Amino acid sequence: METPLHTETLWTGRVFQLRRSAVRLDDGREAQRDWIDHPGSVVVAAVTAAREVVLVRQYRLPAGQELWELPAGRREPGEDPLAGAQRELEEETGLRARTWRLLARCFASPGYTSEHKWIFLAQDLEPGQRHPDPDEAIEVRAVPLAEALAMAERGEILDAKTLLGLLVLERGGLLNHMDGPAPA
Repeated sequence: METPLHTETLWTGRVFQLRRSAVRLDDGREAQRDWIDHPGSVVVAAVTAAREVVLVRQYRLPAGQELWELPAGRREPGEDPLAGAQRELEEETGLRARTWRLLARCFASPGYTSEHKWIFLAQDLEPGQRHPDPDEAIEVRAVPLAEALAMAERGEILDAKTLLGLLVLERGGLLNHMDGPAPA
């Protein structure tokens, strides 16, 4: 196991910080790790009464294309994950949900970021107020769960958090074992 020795902040942006940590390895050697410190994000698998999954499509610059995704967004520092999920669902889709359940937690890519994801199931949907961020252009579509899974199989859904969310939905939420505390 690595033992952290010290960490410095190399850069601070609007969403995350780039950090460099010195660590001691088990054999006594020291190494450096560059990593992104991120407040975490929330993902919403919103399912209608007709068993349709709400997807959003938006352009993602790093991917260089529009992607179909479950509604999601950055968790504000210190924000309760459920509150963040409720906020993101309404901002991106104009929907609210009366019933919420945590489906899964995961790390985005633990080799280089601290970003933790909370994936929620939202049901009993009702209209709310859509207000995407000013720099977001989002298309919203509800598709049957079977069609969303077929889109994933055809390679039309390439977003990892969405693939995981659909897998958990398809498996009936069986990955909802929440052993251990979530990162703050």
